[in-house]
Amino acid sequence: MYRMAAPALAVASVLAVVAGNTADTAADTAVGIAASGEAAITTVRFTAEERRETLGYWTADRMRKVVAGAALGHDAASVKPWNGPAVKTVGRLFFTNEQGQDSYCTATAVRSRNHSAVMTAGHCVQLPASPGNHYSNMVFVPGYGEGKRPYGTFAVRAFAMPRSWERDAKNDVAVVVVDERKGKSLTDTVGGQAVAVDRKPGGKVTVFGYPDSQEQRGERLMYCAGTTKAAPQDKQSVRCPMEGGSSGGPWLADFDEKSGRGKLVSVNSFGDAAEGASAMEGEVLGATAGELHKRAQGL
Repeated sequence: MYRMAAPALAVASVLAVVAGNTADTAADTAVGIAASGEAAITTVRFTAEERRETLGYWTADRMRKVVAGAALGHDAASVKPWNGPAVKTVGRLFFTNEQGQDSYCTATAVRSRNHSAVMTAGHCVQLPASPGNHYSNMVFVPGYGEGKRPYGTFAVRAFAMPRSWERDAKNDVAVVVVDERKGKSLTDTVGGQAVAVDRKPGGKVTVFGYPDSQEQRGERLMYCAGTTKAAPQDKQSVRCPMEGGSSGGPWLADFDEKSGRGKLVSVNSFGDAAEGASAMEGEVLGATAGELHKRAQGL
């Protein structure tokens, strides 16, 4: 686990997991021109051919091996396996990073007009403060667990991120948009979490992720619960020190265990220390996150 000490020092592997597999890709990038009062957004789209190749690339065996060779830590006592009803909206986001290495994060299906939006961290789609260094070969696997993909694999056709993340490593949040699978949309398949912006820190949240710990190796959904508090640079923190791979995992307020639903108020960004972290930090979702969510619904 790494702490992002300053934008200039930010690295893509903040909480993502990397293995030694490689692949090449290409994508068309469009920079969103913001109207007055709107956040500046960058969008990236993948071609139909790229998406077909990506679905073939991510075999079950490749997914299992994505943590091979990574330096794995241990689960904290507060981080436990989720043994309740399936939280179908949460899954693993697999991708190939800017160095051609396979990696993954955690992501969450959210409510949207296109029924296809997934929220995650900015460093799960793009190398921070490095325009053009976006990731490729992206797929989302909701409900992943111990090699099983009960709801299938959804190819990512586009994503949206704040231009402030792309250029200055600020606002670590992104929204990816996935294709339908067998004629059915993502949220028609697994449902979607509500997105709550402008919610001040201080409430209780349940945090989910797929940490790459020695105990779990990204194969099980883990969780912990706590009360958020304000952190420097307009962020918030919660005592939930998950290992790498949990990046992008949701912070769900008002979480109902039976339905698996809540309100997404942040996503896992980074720990408060390089080693032995005691808390996780995430963005306070505001106007930028709201504009991201809005823009992604049209992709």
